[in-house]
Amino acid sequence: MSSDQDHLKETDTEARFEFKKEENSAVRSGKGLTEEVIRMISEDKDEPDWMLERRLRALKQYQNMPMPTDWPGMPDLSELDIEEIVPYIRPDVDKREGVDDWTELPDEIKDTFDKLGIPEAEKNALSGVGAQYESEVVYQNMQEQWEEKGVIFCNMDKAVKEHPELVKEHFMTTCVPPSDNKFAALHGAVWSGGSFVYVPEDVTVEMPVQAYFRMNSEGMGQFEHTLIIAEEGSEVHYIEGCSAPKYGTHNLHSGGVEVFVGEDAHVQYSTVQNWSKNTFNLNTKRAICEANGTMEWISGSMGSKATMLYPCTILKGRGSTDTHITIAFAGEGQNIDTGAKVYHNAPDTSSTIESKSISKDGGRTNYRGLVHIADGAENSSTAVECDALMFDNESTSDTMPYMEIEESKVDVAHEATVGKIGDEDIFYLQSRGLDDDDAKKMIVAGFIEPITEELPIEYAVELNRLIELEMEGSLG
Repeated sequence: MSSDQDHLKETDTEARFEFKKEENSAVRSGKGLTEEVIRMISEDKDEPDWMLERRLRALKQYQNMPMPTDWPGMPDLSELDIEEIVPYIRPDVDKREGVDDWTELPDEIKDTFDKLGIPEAEKNALSGVGAQYESEVVYQNMQEQWEEKGVIFCNMDKAVKEHPELVKEHFMTTCVPPSDNKFAALHGAVWSGGSFVYVPEDVTVEMPVQAYFRMNSEGMGQFEHTLIIAEEGSEVHYIEGCSAPKYGTHNLHSGGVEVFVGEDAHVQYSTVQNWSKNTFNLNTKRAICEANGTMEWISGSMGSKATMLYPCTILKGRGSTDTHITIAFAGEGQNIDTGAKVYHNAPDTSSTIESKSISKDGGRTNYRGLVHIADGAENSSTAVECDALMFDNESTSDTMPYMEIEESKVDVAHEATVGKIGDEDIFYLQSRGLDDDDAKKMIVAGFIEPITEELPIEYAVELNRLIELEMEGSLG
């Protein structure tokens, strides 16, 4: 192993996320959102006319929608100026739509993902990997054994050209239409990059596929789109990681995720997001489940100045199930507003929501959720559990559950707990030889264990380490 590789192996978690590179772009749009910018993005991607038309319709919807300002307790978005955000930066790489050989990447991009551990994870535990840098996927690879079974894992720009019928049918039509909210419309106008996953009927992808999204440039927006289609009886686990270094001006992340879970299919979507504290993280994520389909959302969210993240599942078919497991961490100057939405639109459906939040140094966490059980969705059940842990008297945590129950033959449960780390707990652990910091870390690790145990081991270790660094104030 070379000395450079040895150095990368030894790079600790803090250094891996905090480094930054000089911008080296082939194309950079102007700031703000105009028809000219939208046309430039579409032309640079050589998109078909139907996609440009969808972008322009989404732009008009965005322009006609007000910024959300009237949600109780919502994060302050007044410092976010879309007109100062650069929505599109294409990195300077030789091959558009990504290479499938890691060594073909430019040194500065390869070094970025080496530091983040992406190549090592691909070799050890993944069926396929996609890596996005700025606005485009620069690397994409899928193991041949899955390709031979008809599994498709490519970037969205390639999917638009090579799988147009699938994309036309599913892209921002029924799952996340641009009319859903202002940031969904923004995303529909300027989306770039992201992942396309298609799993044929009765195929089980036994190892996870992973995508990693890295913002490197100051003042930019990243708008990747993820589209997952799992046909009847299929199964897949998709893992997503995100990060950005800290700069002096605000960045914006506004991704879109659409998941279609076929009859008797199973999809797990796991994400660990570590944005810098100057990033606004505003996403729209949604799944539609057919009969006996199972959807699992597992999310870890930290960093960012403000996060608004509420994955939503529509239980469309009888017997379909949904699970949301979320952890959020807020430190000084951070407002992390997360939660989940579930719509029970068929009988015998079930959902479980488990939320864990941690706040310190005046940070604020909030669970904002909605469970809707429609008239006729009899024998449905839902359970919501929200637990919050605070380090001090300056930090805050809120729980805002909304329950809309239109059917009487259902089982509905909700519980919430809020507490501080107790002095007696710290004293007990100190009496066993731990210092104050290690005692707090152990308490937090136990608090989030129900969530980390649902992640692959590499991600569980990473999430624990990131939370430790947040507790030390070392990130962002």
